[in-house]
Amino acid sequence: MSQRLGVLLLNLGGPERLEDVRPFLYNLFADPEIIRLPLPWLQKPLAWLIATMRHRRSRENYRQIGGGSPIRQITEQQAQALAQQLQQMGQSVRIYVGMRYWHPFTEEAIAQIERDGVEKLVILPLYPQYSISTSGSSLRLLERLRQAGTYLAQIEHTVIPYWYQRPGYIEAMVDLIRQTLDNLPAPDHVHLLFSAHGVPRSYVEKDGDPYQEQIETGVALIIKALNRPNAHTLAYQSRVGPVEWLQPYTEDVIPELGARGVRDLLVIPISFVSEHIETLQEIDMEYRELAHQSGIINFHRVPALNVHPRFIQDLAEAVVQASTSPPVPLNQVINIQKPVKIYPQERWEWGLTPTAEVWNGRLAMLGFIFLLVEMITGWGPLHLVGLM
Repeated sequence: MSQRLGVLLLNLGGPERLEDVRPFLYNLFADPEIIRLPLPWLQKPLAWLIATMRHRRSRENYRQIGGGSPIRQITEQQAQALAQQLQQMGQSVRIYVGMRYWHPFTEEAIAQIERDGVEKLVILPLYPQYSISTSGSSLRLLERLRQAGTYLAQIEHTVIPYWYQRPGYIEAMVDLIRQTLDNLPAPDHVHLLFSAHGVPRSYVEKDGDPYQEQIETGVALIIKALNRPNAHTLAYQSRVGPVEWLQPYTEDVIPELGARGVRDLLVIPISFVSEHIETLQEIDMEYRELAHQSGIINFHRVPALNVHPRFIQDLAEAVVQASTSPPVPLNQVINIQKPVKIYPQERWEWGLTPTAEVWNGRLAMLGFIFLLVEMITGWGPLHLVGLM
């Protein structure tokens, strides 16, 4: 008798109503993978402060795209399409959605999986590339739940950690790019701007996050399969805070392209598989305005994958392969990168010790930078309202 198989789709989540924005922001910033602090007890107070200070601006961004994020609705559509595709392939599978920062939370999904008596679980993050701050955060939460003795500890599970290199994903992205280009007057003269969500450079250089390498490899695979003469550029969006993020930054590249004479620009959201605040507001509104100010006349964007048939088919094929292959456990996947060093390596001592003085100074400077940048520019660490 075959095992009852389930698939858990992991995603970020987003506020569905304007009144959800503040608690969503709190959940987001309470995650140490989003903002790293030397003292863990500061995490929740800082999350409360940021959510309190920034929710009005964030509410306005969500108001501009209709009053809430469509990410839950689209993810559920993807789950339904995946279930139908698997059924056509002769697989009886139940699909679950677990969001990291808003309903349905991952914990809610695990509870439903237990009620349904699932015996084997395929865990599928809806992020093409692996990063500490996206897939890694969700998978570490699942590992904590497993170690706590929840139902996840009682059933067999396997993880699909990333799938940026899979042929179906590449083909679906190429199809969307071609469709968009072919609807433009002079498709061969359009500059392609791949825009990926950024992460702090330290994640890559110090913690071994494979995200940047996977992004660059994925873009190369797409360009090769596209086989068009268009020039292309890769940039990273949504940077926040005083630390250096992966470069070049999208908001810097757009004016540079305009200065070089680019008049037709097509933005390709490379790390997003569903429409949400970063595509609908940051790219479609903020970057469009920036492009026009920079002399770029025609600004276009490739739609997110959403429920593209080839994309859904490829996810189904990945699920079947994972369910019939040796399991890839959670604790193996979350060690893809080097151990994450969230907290300081110095031994902490109370009193006026050198270590204490160093960290007091660091915290004071951090707080000063937060407030100064925010007061002067409206940008800075607290601007992370439109992050995901």
